[in-house]
Amino acid sequence: MKVKNMRFQQQELLQQDESKVKMIGSLELLLVFLAIISVGANLRAPLTSVGPLVGEIRSSLGISGFAAGFLTTLPLLAFALLSPFVPKLSRRFGMESVLFFASVLITAGIFLRMTGSVRLLFAGTLLIGFGIAFGNVLIPGLIKSRFPMHLGVMTGIYAVSMNLCAAIASGLSVPVSEKLGWSGSLGYWGFISLVAIFVLLPQVRRSGNKPAGKESGQKAVNLWKSGLAWNITVFMGLQSLIFYTIVAWLPEILAERGVEAGAAGWLLSLMQFALIPFTFIIPIIAGRMKNQIPLVIATGALFIGGILGILMGTSSLTLLWVIMIGIGGGTAFSLAMMFFSLRTKNPQEAAELSGMAQSFGYLLAATGPALFGILHDATHSWTLPLWMLLAVSVIILLTGIVSGRDTQVK
Repeated sequence: MKVKNMRFQQQELLQQDESKVKMIGSLELLLVFLAIISVGANLRAPLTSVGPLVGEIRSSLGISGFAAGFLTTLPLLAFALLSPFVPKLSRRFGMESVLFFASVLITAGIFLRMTGSVRLLFAGTLLIGFGIAFGNVLIPGLIKSRFPMHLGVMTGIYAVSMNLCAAIASGLSVPVSEKLGWSGSLGYWGFISLVAIFVLLPQVRRSGNKPAGKESGQKAVNLWKSGLAWNITVFMGLQSLIFYTIVAWLPEILAERGVEAGAAGWLLSLMQFALIPFTFIIPIIAGRMKNQIPLVIATGALFIGGILGILMGTSSLTLLWVIMIGIGGGTAFSLAMMFFSLRTKNPQEAAELSGMAQSFGYLLAATGPALFGILHDATHSWTLPLWMLLAVSVIILLTGIVSGRDTQVK
C-alpha cells in the first residue's frame, strides 16, 4: 500500500513538474511574442516621424536640402555598416540580449536628437540607426527559431506592429509639433521605445549571455557567393530605397503642389496605413505558395502605377497613387522578410542572410533620399527624381522574380 502511495505521489510530482515546464515555456513564448511586437514598433517610427517635419527642421536649424535628406540617409548607412556583424554578436551574447541593447540605443538616440542641437540631432539619428540595425537583422531569425511552424503569421504580426506605429508617427508629427515644437515631436516616441526595454529585461536576466548555438549537421553556406542571396539583397535594398525616399520627400512634393503641411503628413501616414493589412496577409499567403513570383509581379505593378500616377497623373487622384505605393511597399517588405526564412535552412542562416541583405541592401537604399534631393536641387523639378524611382521599380520586379523561385541558398 505504501509503495502504491509513493508511486502515486511520484506521478503527481512528475505531472506538477511537467505543468510547471509547460507554463514556463508558454510564458517564455509570450514574452518573445511581446518582444517581437514592441521591438518592431520602434524599427520605423523614429524615422517616419521626421519626413513631415523636414521643412520646419530646415527653417529652424538652417540646414540644406542635402543635409535634411541625410537625416533619412544616415540611419540607412548605419544599417549597412552594422548589419554584417549582428549575427556574430547574436551568437556571442544571445538574440534577446542584443535586442535589449538595441532598444537602449534607440531610446538614447531619440532623446538626444530632441535637444535642438544640429550635432546632437545627427548623433541621435546615428544611434537610432545602429539600434534599428540590430532589430532589422535579428527579428526574422528570432521568428524562425521560436515560431518555426508559424512563420507567415508571426512575420505578419511583426510587420503590422512596425508599419502601424510608423504610420501613426507620420500622422502625429505635425499636430504634436504645433504644441511641443519639432524637437518635442521627435522626442515623444522615446516613451514607446522604453516599453521594449522593459519587455526584454526579464528575458535578458533569465537567459544571461546564453549564445545562440549553431545548428548541428548543417553545412555552412557562403552567402556572398550565392546568386540567390544577392538577388534577395538587391530586392531588399531597392524596396527600402523607395520607402525611405518617399517617407523623406513625399510631404515636400505634395507641399509644392499646394497641399498643406498637415494634410501632406496625413497622406504619408495614409500610405503607411494602406500597407498594414497587406503586411499581415502577404506573409501568410507567401508561406502557403510554392513560389512567390505572382506576388512579386503584383508588387512591381503597384510601384510602377503609383509612381507614374504622382509623376503624370492628376492631383485629384493623389490619394489613389499614394495608396498604390503603400500597398506595393507593404507587399515588397513582407516578401523580403519571408525570403530570409523561406530561402534558408535554419535560424542562424536566416539571420546571416538578413544581415547580408540589410547591409548591402541598406547601403543601396541610403543613396535614395540624398540622391533624390540632389536631383531636385539640380533640376528644380520632381520629374527626374520620380523617373529614377520608376527605374528602381523595374529592377525590383526583375530581382524579385528570381528571389521568388522555390529554392534555397546553396
